[in-house]
Amino acid sequence: MGSIFDILGPVMVGPSSSHTAGAVRIGLVSKILLEDEIVYADIQFSGSFAATHKGHGTDCAVIAGLLGMRPDDTRIPESLKIAAEKNLRVFFSNVEIPDAHPNTLVLSLQGETGKKIAVQASSIGGGRIVINKIDGITVNCNAEMPTLIVHNSDEPGHVAAVTSLLFYNKINIAQMQLFRNERGGYAVMVIESDQLIPSQIISSIEKFPGIIKVTYINPNWEQI
Repeated sequence: MGSIFDILGPVMVGPSSSHTAGAVRIGLVSKILLEDEIVYADIQFSGSFAATHKGHGTDCAVIAGLLGMRPDDTRIPESLKIAAEKNLRVFFSNVEIPDAHPNTLVLSLQGETGKKIAVQASSIGGGRIVINKIDGITVNCNAEMPTLIVHNSDEPGHVAAVTSLLFYNKINIAQMQLFRNERGGYAVMVIESDQLIPSQIISSIEKFPGIIKVTYINPNWEQI
């Protein structure tokens, strides 16, 4: 049985849930993933986004998300002006991504402390999104459940250490995906859970040997 969200769609500012609400969410999740105040954003539009992003306000929408706005924020149409006032440098271009969803963005971001991240994400309708790749590694998560993204060296023991800690703290794993760029190289765990994950658990995982980076997506956006 679907939710009322499926019937009515998201509360939003803009003409299209895919081109506006979804784009805001992509920017917002990307901001969370960077874990830094964004000072530089190189944004590439693919597919229908490339053809219509100006007319549908997708450019304003994704910048609004990077600034921490939600899809119902009335300031979305002014986001480019607000970004300029905050000295956020923004560059737009189009790109062809074979086999990508028609509404796809690639964001290359840099924060004020020097952190960098590249995010490929798609807006799939009704304000929903899928994060396709992070720093070139496939992750395929929708950020609708509490989501733990663990970057680690591809060595034995990391999956067991993380899942055992979640088990000990009664965090139930709803879905788990494992990705790596090559054997013995760089790996990513994407863990969606039924419960919110406390910050102390995330801090403990960050201290495990071989863990490179840990990012947590709270679907309630409480960390912004």
